[in-house]
Amino acid sequence: MTKRDTITRIATDVGGTFTDLVYFETDRATGRQTVRTEKSDTTPPNFEQGVLNVIKKAGLSVAEADFFAHGTTVVINALTERKGAKVGLITTEGFRDILEIARGNRPDFFNLSYEKPTPFVERYLRQVVPGRMNYSGEEVAPLDLSGLPAILDAFRADGVQAVAICLIHAYANPAHEKAVQAEIARLWPEVATVASHQITREWREYERTSTTVLSAYVQPTAQRYLERLEAGLQQEGYEGRLYIMQSNCGVDSLASTKAIPITMVESGPASGFWGAAELGRIIGEPNVLALDIGGTTAKCSLIQNGQVTIKTDYWIERDRRSAGYPIMVPVVDLVEIGNGGGSIAWVDDFSKLHVGPQSAGAMPGPAAYGRGGTNATTTDANLVLGRINRDYFCGGSVIADMASVDRALGALADKLGVSQQEAARGIVRIANANMVNALKLVSLNRGHDPRDFTLVVFGGGGAMHGVALGQELGVKKVVVPRGAPVFSAWGMMMSDLRRDYFVTRLMDGTDRSGLQALVSEIAGHATEQFGKEEVAPDAVKIQPLVKMRYRNQEHSVEVPLRADLLDGASMAILIEDFHAIYEREYTYRLDVAVEIVGIHVIASAEVGKLEMVAQQRTGARLEDAIKGSREVDYATEGVCEATIYNAELLEPGMSFTGPAIIEDPGTTIVIHPGNRVEIDDFGNTQIHLRS
Repeated sequence: MTKRDTITRIATDVGGTFTDLVYFETDRATGRQTVRTEKSDTTPPNFEQGVLNVIKKAGLSVAEADFFAHGTTVVINALTERKGAKVGLITTEGFRDILEIARGNRPDFFNLSYEKPTPFVERYLRQVVPGRMNYSGEEVAPLDLSGLPAILDAFRADGVQAVAICLIHAYANPAHEKAVQAEIARLWPEVATVASHQITREWREYERTSTTVLSAYVQPTAQRYLERLEAGLQQEGYEGRLYIMQSNCGVDSLASTKAIPITMVESGPASGFWGAAELGRIIGEPNVLALDIGGTTAKCSLIQNGQVTIKTDYWIERDRRSAGYPIMVPVVDLVEIGNGGGSIAWVDDFSKLHVGPQSAGAMPGPAAYGRGGTNATTTDANLVLGRINRDYFCGGSVIADMASVDRALGALADKLGVSQQEAARGIVRIANANMVNALKLVSLNRGHDPRDFTLVVFGGGGAMHGVALGQELGVKKVVVPRGAPVFSAWGMMMSDLRRDYFVTRLMDGTDRSGLQALVSEIAGHATEQFGKEEVAPDAVKIQPLVKMRYRNQEHSVEVPLRADLLDGASMAILIEDFHAIYEREYTYRLDVAVEIVGIHVIASAEVGKLEMVAQQRTGARLEDAIKGSREVDYATEGVCEATIYNAELLEPGMSFTGPAIIEDPGTTIVIHPGNRVEIDDFGNTQIHLRS
């Protein structure tokens, strides 16, 4: 087929261990889709080489591609590994120590020796300029740039590679920030700069400053990476636009991402959760609990009415002992725990078994990989229980080192005084309990009944544990997407060009004209920005949400703005919607005045978004997909003789009942006794749980 006969889309996702690729080719005439997936080793520090390698391994020609989307961990890796640029900070006089002061939200509250996280910018590289705006954006002291040349000379002498600019109340009026940035561009055009107003227009000075500094910290690294990736693809003949996955579940242009790379800090999980939302739309299940289980962590998010919740309250390196660092960019609302296939099982001083958060990682990995791992992990337990086929480990690409597994589990079992089988059972049960608790945090704890939701599981370990978790929560059913091991890359193809605009502006809850003016201002700004990406104004979809709270309270909730409210309907409807959402979130409502804190405007436009088509049925028989049977320990239902199916030979219309195991080269689907399985029209595995 020639390029004009087909539409070809490619998406790649760089992970810590593997770089994933998903390839879709759609015949324009018949609508028939060809899907291919591939994995290749990630190649740090030259991550772009892993992308080019996986394309080559798949035998693809990017010259034939119409769409290319890319997600990467390069930003989060640069932050966590401290491999970013040397940053200088310019802020308002009197605010030099805001990164040091931070917040009083220390998690280890009773630790008298607690130390706050070390700022990414040392104090001598934090400099100030006179001038000030107030909270409403009015200038109360003129900006004085007379000292800026000396500041930049000192930065240059100290080897500063990027300059962060964050001035007080720039969210309300960025004029001073723009002036500082323009003067730096004149005096030192070679240095990378980023100003807070380019990233966020929300209040909270510490969070804005931290976000700006971290964006500057990763900017040179991310820019070099993206430029090398673009050059590599162009050398291979790709002539289209390169889209970069963002943390807000959308893609953005290469130029926009290079300017503010911090927006892709959680691009991998975001694309997976957006894929789950789109999958729910396709199969008629708009309410979804999405769970991504990888090698080190499990991440989950709740999707209601097809909408993924986006927030700006995101922190890195936050745990029980450290407050971490805030990044005030739009990020999908998720809960992450340290439980995955490589999570280490261990026994505490009271002979109590735990699983995670420590992980065996990629090297040495679980004991079964035979790379020197000596600790028992969740993967090792699943092998011992027969849930993973030891003769088809990693799709047959790895020979399971069962001798190492026996030694690791044997040592753990001896500490517990139980058999290896019982120890393995305990590991799986505890891992499941940890993940159930995470799913409850995004559902029950926020006023949602899991029985109203479908559980969509993906990642290498999602299908392994999904049914057990679904049964515990009582969800409607469990769905394992086609291509679950590379589902994050799949989700990129379903994403729109998207930007989220958060703006703080206090006003009374009944101020319709003020709200109307603010929505119009931000919508106009969004449309103008999309125009620079050659997107016509009528192609831009605007979805405003209002951030509201009870007067003088600290926290707000987002309320969708109905289209008719600004056209004449009573603002009382908006306030009543606020009461209902607030009550669902916090279990109560108050009879007090309501105020508007600001707005969140979602602007999006389609850029070659993939539309799934039903798979063709070949008339194959279910019996042809059966590989055999084996004894499987289900950890909760005991040992059963399970039928083993080859996932690659299952097609739409096929149906069967557990106990069963479906083996895919990248994952294993565990079907518990009494569960009914259906392969839907799109090749997804839908599992109806026993009542």
